Amino acid sequence: MTVVPIPSAVQSFRASHRVKTISPRYSGWLHLAFTSLGALSAIGVCIAWVRAPALSELAIIPITFLFANAVEYFAHRGPMHHPARGLRLLHQRHTRQHHRFYTRDAMTCESARDFQMILFPPVMLLFFLGAIATPIGLFLSWLGSANLGLLFAATALGYFLSYEWLHLCYHLDPKSWVGRLPGMAHLRRHHSTHHDPVLMQRWNFNITFPIFDAVMGTSHSRHSR
Repeated sequence: MTVVPIPSAVQSFRASHRVKTISPRYSGWLHLAFTSLGALSAIGVCIAWVRAPALSELAIIPITFLFANAVEYFAHRGPMHHPARGLRLLHQRHTRQHHRFYTRDAMTCESARDFQMILFPPVMLLFFLGAIATPIGLFLSWLGSANLGLLFAATALGYFLSYEWLHLCYHLDPKSWVGRLPGMAHLRRHHSTHHDPVLMQRWNFNITFPIFDAVMGTSHSRHSR
């Protein structure tokens, strides 16, 4: 297989970003471990506290999953690609940095230090847990039952973690064991198509599972090179 060289513009941006933005003390594997272990621990606590859930309570799992998929889609299609008041940092990091660090012709990270441009900052897990999963979970517990709140929180955190893991997988070597996992090639093509500068503003906004891309008619069928 012919190895496609990284375009010079991408090489230049990556070199500059690593020097200006990534701390010399940064560890991509430690970053991944913090996110993974933190989320898994919180999920484990939530599940351990669930007691004999009724079928009506279990229904919150697919509802939360679909809601999270919609949030992922509209956040990506909206403020991540179009500057919005109060959310310009999100646009800066995603469109102006992530999409220049990784393009359709250069999707693969070169080392674990490049995880910094894939994973959410570690503080995002704490924000998601403290400002989203916990408050909404407590509200659902008050509105319905403790099981309802716990199952919501566990599912929301699981979706957050699946976002992080899958997004990272798309930017790993496609010839690695991760890249050869069932279905991974299809999901990677979906995401790499979005990294085409000509297509990124209109197509393939789901990062995890392209459910709302199908619903909204924004799933591009063209395969990456």
